[in-house]
Amino acid sequence: MRQFFASLGAGLSPQERQIVGAHLSQEQQRLFYAMAARDERHCLDVFYALKRGGCQDEEVLLAALLHDVGKGPIRLWHRVAYVLLRAIWPGLLARLAQPEGRGWRRAMASLEDHAARGAALAEAAGTPVAVVQLIRYHQRADASDGRLALLRAADESC
Repeated sequence: MRQFFASLGAGLSPQERQIVGAHLSQEQQRLFYAMAARDERHCLDVFYALKRGGCQDEEVLLAALLHDVGKGPIRLWHRVAYVLLRAIWPGLLARLAQPEGRGWRRAMASLEDHAARGAALAEAAGTPVAVVQLIRYHQRADASDGRLALLRAADESC
């Protein structure tokens, strides 16, 4: 619910756009700004949460800004349907999500495998391998890697 209401007023200030520009290459910025405004806001909020927690690891901070680029431009109702289906009927979600499908079926697939898609996009944009791996595994429940656990905790807090 918190993410839903936060997404309604999502947007970045000019100062926040400068922060994005200071941390991301041109290709990475292209990926960042291809996301829905609510995902841009969320990624920046994860970045801020890490900074507030004292994180100075540039690779983790970069992963925070890029961790959701694999979602692409998803509509709000797609996200709501996805979250509900994942929580109450994951088997149906698995049947409905079709990467080669159209419309909402493709959107469900994009949300389901956004970590792998995002890692591939980040890699193609010249992102360091360690950051690509953080993006690829940011949703893993077994975040045994300390950096991954840090990113996951910040992601879940925002």
